[in-house]
Amino acid sequence: MKLAGKVAIVIGASGDIGSATVRALAAQGANVVLAAPASEINVLGRLAGEVELLGLRALAVATDVTVRADIDRLVKTTLDTFGTIDVLANVAGLGSSPALCDDTDEELQRVVEVNLLGSARMIHAVLPVMMARGRGAIVNVGSIAGEAGVMGIYSASKFGLRGLTDTVRREARSSKVGVTLIEPGFVRSRMNVAMGDGLPSPDIVARAVVRAVFRPRRCVIVPRYYAVPIVIAKLFPGLVDRVFGNARIQRRLNRDARAERAQRAERASL
Repeated sequence: MKLAGKVAIVIGASGDIGSATVRALAAQGANVVLAAPASEINVLGRLAGEVELLGLRALAVATDVTVRADIDRLVKTTLDTFGTIDVLANVAGLGSSPALCDDTDEELQRVVEVNLLGSARMIHAVLPVMMARGRGAIVNVGSIAGEAGVMGIYSASKFGLRGLTDTVRREARSSKVGVTLIEPGFVRSRMNVAMGDGLPSPDIVARAVVRAVFRPRRCVIVPRYYAVPIVIAKLFPGLVDRVFGNARIQRRLNRDARAERAQRAERASL
């Protein structure tokens, strides 16, 4: 039980990767604070029950990371209950259309507020606590879409998260606070339903998060086979421009997203 007695906050705990991360941290003995929007509180409650069955403590806190007051309340509640914060896992994230112009202005704003500003605000609230104690681990879950810009505002937000992780890691290094970025490729989740069940389990990301708590790394790519296309994208950006700038590739890339958007609009009109 390597994390016995430690306290971990998981943002986005109700999601597929988030819930897997909660279970992985609890399996190492951590007490867990589960955070997600109020609409997910029942999911958080059931997940907290699973943690408590292991003889650990769990706290479910309804939190909207786009609202600073919610974030401050989450941190205060955690400190009042446990007296410390040892781990922060920023897992919450929203997807977007691959084509920027397919999203509304409200959708553009929401993705940036959750994926980038939400993580920044959580770190802003938690980092002083960790630095004062001279220990802690912050793990941000980004995406390989943060290495190659092919997914609209989602890619932009994950590029931003990569930069945020770098600057916070350097800011916190002398205080012995580890800061790691996990960049998953496609994994089985509600964000990737159209890709079927053949994708890797979200557990692969959760295990990477736990490893990063023990051994902070600059960046961890999961599954590892995504490292090859990322290297290609970095070394040959012009090639990526030509491939993903092709009209046929763009139509294929956007096909499923546009079909799903049309279905949502049809359901909303009924």
